[in-house]
Amino acid sequence: MFGKILLAVDGSEHGYHAARQAGELARTVKPAELRIVVSYGTIPLYLGEPNLQTAIDHRTKEAQATLERAKEQVGDLPCEVHTEMSEGDPAEAILNVANTRASDIIVMGSRGLGRLSGLLLGSVSQKVVAHAPCPVLIVR
Repeated sequence: MFGKILLAVDGSEHGYHAARQAGELARTVKPAELRIVVSYGTIPLYLGEPNLQTAIDHRTKEAQATLERAKEQVGDLPCEVHTEMSEGDPAEAILNVANTRASDIIVMGSRGLGRLSGLLLGSVSQKVVAHAPCPVLIVR
């Protein structure tokens, strides 16, 4: 049924709650793989050196820390766990991974770290739901 689960996290509490739910789903359906994806916004080139490199280093360290915490939240699984980081629009990155990796389901939080935290469903979640090639599980 869900042989390839894609978990999208952004460092928010909703994202980590989605990670726990993805872990439960994986322990129940026993997929072949679970792929954890973190995407961070594009860093503006006008920062110039050395500021640009400092910003890149900071963002990649944050993304790596998010991946590690998400892996902890997922827990032990009966399948392979892969991780990916990418720079760019988060919704597009999630959709790209879902398409290229032939994901069977996407699991993500209902709201992320965006500025409009009062919305019921975040803009990234909305875009993913609207354009996903597979079912999307939105976790609150």
